[in-house]
Amino acid sequence: MLAVLSPAKKLNFDRPAEPMPETYPEFQEDANRLAAIAQRLSVSDLRSLMHISEDLAKLNKARFDGFAAQSSVENAKQAMFAFAGDTYTGLEATGFDPSDCLYAQDHLRILSGLYGLLRPMDLIQPYRLEMGSRLNNDAGTTLYAYWGERLCTALDAASNGAPVVNLASNEYFKAAKEKKMTSPVITPSFKEDRNGELKMIGFFAKRARGAMARYIIKNRVKTVDGLKDFDLDGYKFQPSLSTENALTFTRSAA
Repeated sequence: MLAVLSPAKKLNFDRPAEPMPETYPEFQEDANRLAAIAQRLSVSDLRSLMHISEDLAKLNKARFDGFAAQSSVENAKQAMFAFAGDTYTGLEATGFDPSDCLYAQDHLRILSGLYGLLRPMDLIQPYRLEMGSRLNNDAGTTLYAYWGERLCTALDAASNGAPVVNLASNEYFKAAKEKKMTSPVITPSFKEDRNGELKMIGFFAKRARGAMARYIIKNRVKTVDGLKDFDLDGYKFQPSLSTENALTFTRSAA
């Protein structure tokens, strides 16, 4: 079973307390190519491209200008620990032991606009480039055009026929071209029961996606039936609201 997450805009590049194993992204040359394109953009261009503030645009301009062709422990950090948004709060990777990290390396992938597809221990440099960005490139005007079917192929290779658990946002999983994948895709959704009305609340859903990835890793879940036992943070599987490939989990609102 292969869990797939989106990246996070929020990053944590503090040095780890202890050295960790590192690997290198499969699509590093592509990341270099896209970073080179982004380097040619002005602060104003980056503001328009990603709909961000002037300060964030300046920060990311500096990041792209300083982007190195080769990542190292001096200028980069393992992806699973570098991303720090709500999903990664739910993942809680800092609580993984070495065997969990080893299992995650084979059973977790992170989609990325810049890096394409990442393993947990792949070194990444600080960046921001959403998959939905309309960045002109040799393949077209979007990152979806740039990546084409390569991420679909890479996910199928990583899953090796096992189910792919889509815990990514629509923006990112769209790049996986699900209809072209040969692996079965399972998409969980997480909803809050508010006075009898079920609602998907983005903040909580993001954390729940990370928590499910954590559940898969910590419990070495290998089957769809095993996924249905997910019960972290009060969520419970709802058979009547689910289909074979779309699993719904609900909980009472706090």
